[in-house]
Amino acid sequence: MRINVTKSFLPPKEEYENILDRIWASNVLTNNGPLLLELEEKLKARLNDNKICFVSNGTIAIQLGIKALEIVGEVITTPYSYCATTTSLLYENITPVFVDVNENDFNINPNLIESKITENTRAILATHVYGWPCDVDHIESIAKKYNLFVIYDAAHAFNVNYKKKSLLTYGDISTCSFHATKIFHTIEGGLTYCKNYGVHEKIKLLRSFGHYYDDYILPGINGKNSEFHAAMGLCNLNHLSSIIENRKIISEVYDNCLDWSKVQKPMSALNDVEYNFSYYPIVFQTTKKMAEVMEALNNDDIFPRRYFFPSLNKLPYLSNSVDCVISESISSRVLALPLYHDLEIESVHKICRIINKQI
Repeated sequence: MRINVTKSFLPPKEEYENILDRIWASNVLTNNGPLLLELEEKLKARLNDNKICFVSNGTIAIQLGIKALEIVGEVITTPYSYCATTTSLLYENITPVFVDVNENDFNINPNLIESKITENTRAILATHVYGWPCDVDHIESIAKKYNLFVIYDAAHAFNVNYKKKSLLTYGDISTCSFHATKIFHTIEGGLTYCKNYGVHEKIKLLRSFGHYYDDYILPGINGKNSEFHAAMGLCNLNHLSSIIENRKIISEVYDNCLDWSKVQKPMSALNDVEYNFSYYPIVFQTTKKMAEVMEALNNDDIFPRRYFFPSLNKLPYLSNSVDCVISESISSRVLALPLYHDLEIESVHKICRIINKQI
């Protein structure tokens, strides 16, 4: 049996079909229909805030945030994330300025940010890597000192809480991905959260081509999502607690079975974090050892992934490559191990045996 790094959760088919019946009854398929509005209301209740928009994907969410804040020039960002974090900036003709990451949690190192600020810097775009919170308090203090916006790529951070409130509510804007591989998904989808109500209203306008009926206000895009995607979200929200609990149990088996004298995993230095168990990455001592482990696992039909590789400061289409030593080192040695809601514990033990034997 093939074991992939992840497996999308699907609710019982009849649950989804029951909600689909409402689409046939309304004959509304898209354009912010009743199911989408219902999903938004339920997401607002989870965040305890009403300034959210459900959009077509997590990448569009970042781009909408950039547009709404009218960011130009340079943005300080992380080299350790999925490529969409960087390419969202490039798509908006913004220069990414990379700051290296912490060795413990792989998040952007706030102690290095100030040295990279110039007269052209307008914002900080940081990722809550694997759902572990950035040092949001330190980053906020820097942003206030230099009058910068803060956008968090919180693609991995749905249902993570910090200091008893949703991690998505930190920063000027937070964006989330509801892609099929995430702990909560709508097949394709995403979310924006805005601290400022005016910015939130602007994103709502931008996601719908920039017009209300016959009133054309801004040059927007189509960032809307469909009733079918919203229906999947409404189903999956009902199962989220059990999904996270299962992933927690599996993660604890990895914790107890892996040989930690020879591998490392990200560890947050922050207190009062409620985690969502979205990934299970480990870092090997050398790139060679990582490759040997991956080959051994692949030979047994087990397929981890190099999340995240390459370090984004070394993307081949960047015009100004810089060095980020820690990010480059981690990305060359990391593997995300299989983790999903119904991964069998016996399979986890097998994965651990193979890894421990190779290292």
